[in-house]
Amino acid sequence: MEHQNTLDLFEEQKKFIKGRPIVTIFHNEQNLYTVVKVRVDETNHQYDDKEAVITGYFPKIHEQETYIFYGQFKEHPRFGTQFHAESYRKDMPQSKQGVIAYLSGEMFKGIGKKTAEKIVETLGEDAISKILNQPSLLDSVPKLPPDKAKLLYDTLLEHQGLEQVMIALNQYGFGPQLSLKIFQVYKEQTLEIIEKNPYQLVEDVEGIGFVRADEIGFQLGITGNHPDRIKAGCLYILETECMQSGHVYMYVEDLLERVKTLLEENKRDQIDYLDISNEIIKLEEEGKIIGEEKRVYLPSLYFAEKGLVTNIKRILQQTEYKDQFPESEFLLALGELEERLGVQYAPTQKEAIQTALMSPMLILTGGPGTGKTTVIKGIVELYAQLHGCSLDIKDYHKKEEPFPFLLAAPTGRAAKRMSESTGLPAVTIHRLLGFNGNEGFERDETSPLDGKILIVDETSMLDIWLANQLFKALPENIQVVLVGDEDQLPSVGPGQVLKDLLRSERIPTVRLTDIYRQAEGSSIIELAHEIKKGNVPSNVIQKQPDRSFIQCTNAQIAQVIEKVALNAKNKGYTAKEIQVLAPMYRGPAGIDRLNVLLQEIFNPNPDGKRKEIQFGNVKYRIGDKVLQLVNQPENNVFNGDIGEIISIIYAKENTEKQDLIYISFDGNEVEYTRQDLIQITHAYCCSVHKSQGSEFPIVILPVTKSYYRMLQRNLIYTAITRAKQSLLLCGELDALQMGVKRADEMARLTSLCEKLQDAIPVETTTLLENSFEQRPISLEEELMKVDPMIGMENVSPYDFMVND
Repeated sequence: MEHQNTLDLFEEQKKFIKGRPIVTIFHNEQNLYTVVKVRVDETNHQYDDKEAVITGYFPKIHEQETYIFYGQFKEHPRFGTQFHAESYRKDMPQSKQGVIAYLSGEMFKGIGKKTAEKIVETLGEDAISKILNQPSLLDSVPKLPPDKAKLLYDTLLEHQGLEQVMIALNQYGFGPQLSLKIFQVYKEQTLEIIEKNPYQLVEDVEGIGFVRADEIGFQLGITGNHPDRIKAGCLYILETECMQSGHVYMYVEDLLERVKTLLEENKRDQIDYLDISNEIIKLEEEGKIIGEEKRVYLPSLYFAEKGLVTNIKRILQQTEYKDQFPESEFLLALGELEERLGVQYAPTQKEAIQTALMSPMLILTGGPGTGKTTVIKGIVELYAQLHGCSLDIKDYHKKEEPFPFLLAAPTGRAAKRMSESTGLPAVTIHRLLGFNGNEGFERDETSPLDGKILIVDETSMLDIWLANQLFKALPENIQVVLVGDEDQLPSVGPGQVLKDLLRSERIPTVRLTDIYRQAEGSSIIELAHEIKKGNVPSNVIQKQPDRSFIQCTNAQIAQVIEKVALNAKNKGYTAKEIQVLAPMYRGPAGIDRLNVLLQEIFNPNPDGKRKEIQFGNVKYRIGDKVLQLVNQPENNVFNGDIGEIISIIYAKENTEKQDLIYISFDGNEVEYTRQDLIQITHAYCCSVHKSQGSEFPIVILPVTKSYYRMLQRNLIYTAITRAKQSLLLCGELDALQMGVKRADEMARLTSLCEKLQDAIPVETTTLLENSFEQRPISLEEELMKVDPMIGMENVSPYDFMVND
């Protein structure tokens, strides 16, 4: 076969076991993890048993075939000696008689010995590889009917195609799981596509970056200024900037610089700016990027911004709300509500409630303790009162009418808080829109939501993709209230939707500034508002009833947190009530290190009696606090949800013969297999980004200069505002001061604000038709203006490194 010489050398260097399968103990179709027992025919290990248990990632193993597995023996604490296979191949017959015997075997229905002999006589001893590479060769075999030829090829492809691809990809350095992802995208065309253009992997397969594809390209002789290489570099840089830094576009000059640096990183090549410019123009012609003046967009981000503007414009064009209730009627109803609830709304809160009910759209913004939740409840209650509708969803079930109130938030915990404060059902935005994973969203412009008023909390977490999806699913004649704190961290995904909507000054907005929780004696709220202004108060290190600051070095952080956590535990606090937040994962004060430490405090297993499962370097136990890392819409669990492991059932204890873990997310119990554990991590300590939308009774926040890259005002502000009752800062005072001074150093490049201002004239609420129309954009015109040196004097690659 094509790769035989390489494999023979590989076999000499690696430890292997050759044998025929006896029984497949376990096989996962999704990720190919397999446990199989084989009869050992040959090995270069010191191993005397006639049978061996092999574990690894393989397609379906067939008992009629002989395989060679490469890897090493390891001792499993429960299952004893196992051979962990890193790669494998079938032991294909090499002789003429061997190939005939193989093709006339029971796997190939309708192919007898005589037919097999004709095939080998016509195509030779390497008939198998020839058929797989060029199935039309079977047409040359005398008296072989087309249906049998097709069946033979399909069977070979089923049994050999994936194996052949995985073996070949192994030579390129891909592991079995990544090889499977590649095969699932390209199927039997995998090797053909990769050998023609390995850079296609960057576009099509998640988890493969430019550097990996470039290594393959080099092996295949695709180097220097090859068009495919330059195009892949352009798309890689653009996607990386958007996904890692949250930008919606890049300036074309910056793109040229970054791509040139990337392509010349291997020191082998010198790339001309003109070559990059030409390929950028071709990418635009192919529709893979969009140019607008000096900006370069990914199409999905460009159309998300454009679509959001179109739908905001559509919502704002509604005019029937302005005079629907006389002011006297509104004020009378508001007075009755205040009396019934026992509250007295401040002037700005009254303004917010009135604007929400009399406008098609409102942005309600303000910091912690300013009464946003109080206003949300007031809007809901007064809407029901003025419209004469019930707040009990059961009444609508009886009438088979849609519930008029839609309440949503980006995270499950934020939605739960919203539901608790209003008494109405609230869900995640993903669930509201019927997100179903790879199939997308059920709700869109063709199947809009049912409802009369939509209230979205924690809007600062909305990225441009989700905001566009939400607004295009809004029906006609709906009122929209967006609630959020513009000073918090922006979304994890691209864009800064709330900030751009506010900056545009095109949407009715009420800013709540009076602080009510401060009047209740909350020094946490006072600290948050000072930090928001860029100040670190002089009393920050003085102990307050609800906050304190323990000064220590980076090396002492773990020890301090350990003592604080032990003290809190001894006072009766649980892991659910205490949340440690940190900006980074690695290092002595990183999230990974602190999670190990905190697990041993809150959920130790000194005698080994508590059930636990090891996954990589992490041990998961019953009672562990865990964090969901990916959306799992089918189980109503989403990225950022915090749960608790409530049960572990080992493989030997259940009929499915695999380890099962059950996690409760606020009463929603979800089953995980061992392979699913990649979706979770411990949550005793988590990142500030993952904490958004949540509040915790006690927050511990380490702040040291080792976090320098991530320390910024909005991150510190967001972390502090997660604390509901008590805040403990620990670390270096100068690190806190430095972080608070750093504002907007990582400002995002977005054009939503500008597009809104162009589409909606400031002097009138009447929107101009076709205000979004522009002349066709020519990126080529902009590229021709670019100075070839673009300020490259005294520039090093370090100037273009992306911050985490």
